[in-house]
Amino acid sequence: MSPSDGIAITDGSAPRARSHTPSTRALWRATKRFLYFFHRWTGIVLCVFFAVWFVSGVVMMYVPFPSFRAPERIAGAVPIDWARVRVTPDAVLTTLRESAFPKEMRLGMSGDVPVYRVATADGRRAISAETGQEIRAVDAPQAGAIAAAFVQAPVASIVAVRQDQWVVTRAYKKIAPFWRIRLADPAATDVYVMQQTGEIVQNTTAHERFWNWLGAVPHWIYFEALRVYQEPWRQTVLWTSGVGMLGAIAGIWIGLLRVRISKRYKSGSVSPYRSWMKWHHVVGLVGGVFVVTWVFSGWLSMSPWGGFRDEDKGIAERYVGAKPGFATTDLRGLAGTARDARELEFTHLGGIPVIVAWRDPEHKRLLDGATAEPISLAKARIETIARSAVTDGKLMRTERLEHYDRYWYATGDPRRDARSLPVLRLVFDDANQTWLHIDPATGRLLGRAGSGSRSYRWLFAALHSFDLPFLLEHRLLRDLLMWLLSAAGLIVSVSGVVIGWRRLRPVRGPAQAVRLPGGR
Repeated sequence: MSPSDGIAITDGSAPRARSHTPSTRALWRATKRFLYFFHRWTGIVLCVFFAVWFVSGVVMMYVPFPSFRAPERIAGAVPIDWARVRVTPDAVLTTLRESAFPKEMRLGMSGDVPVYRVATADGRRAISAETGQEIRAVDAPQAGAIAAAFVQAPVASIVAVRQDQWVVTRAYKKIAPFWRIRLADPAATDVYVMQQTGEIVQNTTAHERFWNWLGAVPHWIYFEALRVYQEPWRQTVLWTSGVGMLGAIAGIWIGLLRVRISKRYKSGSVSPYRSWMKWHHVVGLVGGVFVVTWVFSGWLSMSPWGGFRDEDKGIAERYVGAKPGFATTDLRGLAGTARDARELEFTHLGGIPVIVAWRDPEHKRLLDGATAEPISLAKARIETIARSAVTDGKLMRTERLEHYDRYWYATGDPRRDARSLPVLRLVFDDANQTWLHIDPATGRLLGRAGSGSRSYRWLFAALHSFDLPFLLEHRLLRDLLMWLLSAAGLIVSVSGVVIGWRRLRPVRGPAQAVRLPGGR
């Protein structure tokens, strides 16, 4: 919202630049007129959005959007019942008639049945580890038993859904439909189970659902009716934040033109305005830069013009190596070495089949894919595998991180933080300046970052969430700073809404045509 709110652009308060030619002065007047017009009307349209973004952003600091990731899945799982595991992973691939090893293959309990979960190019499939039969459909009672075992609570209700507010993205659309099971636990948990395979893909609680309507949903404009259409939703966020960002920049420029520090106005103020106009002007000057950087970083998160994506050079595929199938695993030996495991992950390292056995989200072991014997990986072996993955660069150095740093850090979000410690960072000198982050215990490739990803880390995470090492170590200070700056942004936005409303409402009489400071 323009601080002028209809005030004349020139008020005679600033000294004239006598050296300027008439054409230059005319151009400058036209430029200022456009700035006032653009800022005023973008503010009228978008200040409500800005106010909602600042309030919802504070909510998101404490309640993130629901998700169901590996740490939560493993934490809620029960130990594998080895007495019922009779099918080896290579037999599973034979049953699925997969010529190449799938993108993902796991073994865990589904209710009281051990099940292989397989992600193929055609979708997600499931094979009973007891009978070797493919699971093609799960009815409502079976889904209820799976959800009840996960939450350890009785079932309250079961509803069939293809999508709703919490399973609305393209990733969910590919694996729909679901059974939505409400559990009779104190948290009123909803668990979403794939009707085809019986896999849990999402869960929410009443607490999350309530606060997300005040947090992520309005902040991301994440309403189901719009979010189900990926590109229209993306364009809505891009244009809303993009135009709002330009309007905020124009407001800062106007604010600087109108402020007086040394030679103040007759009232003694640095601003010529009163009431809401003054709040908008002064607080906008103080917090305007943060408003712009927040909106800019949010706009950037939608990947305009491709964003800062690193070029995909097949590094992850080469890291695991050739994987035509899997070894015939010694199930008896596996039952011994992984007797307390909640989940097994079948993969390859440098073309060799291996198994990662998860006892809980923090404790895992690397096992030989055939013998199921524990494997200890030397750093030299990991470096050899990494060199074979990054073919167009030389390994410059390997660092072992025992503590988080500027690029490998935790945000404190238990549902999204997956960066474990310790970790090996392998730095290459290829054109993309690739860094590989590898778990030294299992050899798993945890992350790949090039120059684009590292730039995005500063332009989005640092600007938008203040994910800076010092602030992440002092969460109270970070929260106070976010609250303070969000309050400043809210004042700017609310004052803009008030000013916009006063401008748009009909003039009822000559008494309302008052002269404001600097205007006519």
